Amino acid sequence: MTNLSNIAGRLNLAAGAHRFPPLILMTDEDRLPDPVAVLAHGASGLPPGSAVLLRHYGSPERARIGEALAGVCRSRGLGLIVAADARLAGRLGARGLHIPSWLAARDSGLARRGVRQWRRRPGRYVTAAAHDRREMARALALGADALIAAPVFATESHPGVRPLGALRLAALAAAAPVPVYALGGITASNAARLAPAGAAGIAGIGGVVG
Repeated sequence: MTNLSNIAGRLNLAAGAHRFPPLILMTDEDRLPDPVAVLAHGASGLPPGSAVLLRHYGSPERARIGEALAGVCRSRGLGLIVAADARLAGRLGARGLHIPSWLAARDSGLARRGVRQWRRRPGRYVTAAAHDRREMARALALGADALIAAPVFATESHPGVRPLGALRLAALAAAAPVPVYALGGITASNAARLAPAGAAGIAGIGGVVG
C-alpha cells in the first residue's frame, strides 16, 4: 500500500490537484463491510491527507457508520467524502460530497440541489463518477470539482464491465477541465500506467486496504 500511496502522491503533485486528497478509500457493503474497524486498527495504512468516501448506499446503518468514520478520520488526519447525501455530509463535517452516476442520471435536479446546498459553506468540494464522456459532461454540468473515472482496470466490483484502460482514461482526463481520479483494479504493479494517462489521484478498495 505504501507504494500505491507514493504513486498517488506523485500523480496529485504532477496534476496540481493540491486541493484534493491523492488517495481515496471507497467503502463497499460487500468488499469492505466494516470500514470503521479497518481504519480504527490501522490495517489499511492509509496515510494522513488521504480520504475515505462513504458509499454503503443500501445499509440501514449508514448514518451510524458515517458518524464512526468521521471520528476515525478526524483522529487520523483523513478527509471524509459522503456520497449522495448533502445533509448527512454536512452533519458529519465532511469535506467532500460525491455524486454517483446513478443519482445524476436518475434525478439531475436532485443532484443539482444537493450541490447548491453543499456549496453554501467554503472549503468544500464535489466529486462525481464518470464512466464515459456522457457521464463526464453530466457531472461537469452539475458542478463537479473532480471526477472519479471507473473502472480503469478489471475489478472484482464490476466483473462484467469492460474497463477503460489507460488509453481511454487518458482521453477522458485530457478532455476534462477538472482533476480525474482513477478507480478500479489499481495495484502497485499497474499504477505506473496512470501517470501518462494524466490521472490526478487514485481511488480504490482492495488496492488501498491491501
